[in-house]
Amino acid sequence: MKSDLPDTDQDVESVKPRQLKRRIDSRDKTAILDVRNRNDFEQWRLEGENLEAVNIPYFEFLDGEIEELVEKVPENPVVLCAKGESSEYIAALLKQNGIDAKHLEDGMYGWAGIYEKHRINEEPLIFQYQRPSSGCLGYMVISEGQAAVIDPLRAFTERYSQDAEKHGAQIKYVLDTHVHADHISGLRELAENTDAEPVMSEKAVERGVTYSNKLETVQDGDRLAIGETEIEVIETPGHTTGMTSYKVGNVVFTGDGLFTESVARPDLEEGEAGAEKAAKLLYNSLHDKILGLEDQTVVAPAHFSAAAEVGENNAYIRELGDLKHSMEALGMEKQEFVRFVVSDMPPRPANYEEIIETNLGVKQQSDEQAFELELGPNNCAASKDSMT
Repeated sequence: MKSDLPDTDQDVESVKPRQLKRRIDSRDKTAILDVRNRNDFEQWRLEGENLEAVNIPYFEFLDGEIEELVEKVPENPVVLCAKGESSEYIAALLKQNGIDAKHLEDGMYGWAGIYEKHRINEEPLIFQYQRPSSGCLGYMVISEGQAAVIDPLRAFTERYSQDAEKHGAQIKYVLDTHVHADHISGLRELAENTDAEPVMSEKAVERGVTYSNKLETVQDGDRLAIGETEIEVIETPGHTTGMTSYKVGNVVFTGDGLFTESVARPDLEEGEAGAEKAAKLLYNSLHDKILGLEDQTVVAPAHFSAAAEVGENNAYIRELGDLKHSMEALGMEKQEFVRFVVSDMPPRPANYEEIIETNLGVKQQSDEQAFELELGPNNCAASKDSMT
């Protein structure tokens, strides 16, 4: 692609995705010039406090008056595109016109490769994994040389193995909370690579999982031993019929049932026609299974959105008592809750039907195809804005 671009005769400094992430996390003033097309920018872009993002599609710089476009460019921008090729050219073009611009190495693909780990519990040892590009969260529980991984991402299967080894643990179980619609699960790959036992709920398997003979299925009330601790299985349907929470000590992994800033959307399994029925199931799950837990219970969800606020230990976790106090939806009567949840749902995750079929085992994807399918925000919550 670069060979087809005009020669700017300018050297451009690149910014690594992790460098940019640290800058955004530090709330330093950051200017982004996003040169992807407008539709891609509207669906998925970098956000953060003190971050200014301006979208001027790449082709406008090729076809338009460069002097007029330069006036719209923020001061000292980091230019980004999909894969870091056209952004490097645009940054060079801006430098040629007197603007100190850098470009994001590997673009949004590089951004999607960031995966961070934060400790959220000491005994048993629990880590939260964060993918800022999509808001996906995964977990590792370690006790006495044994580990369990909850909601792994296929793109990072080697990372879990390396981290378990680093902490002197062998992965015993790999668990999914449900059939995911926003990312390709690493359940099968991680289990095969580590000889761990892959685990899903019976009701999730009933959605049409094609490799059920290779799974250990669980149901409400079951317990799985990890070292000196146990994983308690809690069926919490609503987001999907097979949605399952897992509880370890005072930490409950709520999957996509309850987030730190919202509750689940109910339309990703049966569409809008089944959303009201699913919302009623969600209400029952929250009130019968989750909200009755102790207020000090730590809620550890499977996703976070741009509306979520990072909590203790740089993790997206909240005590249940705090959520009951701050999230009005959790105090609503059933009919009011159902109307509220189905009233203003965001767009469904990109490629969600193909992602579901892949996670069921109906479709096969290469690593590259899988990575591209899940690019973008998760959109698994019932609202775009925080409910707290």
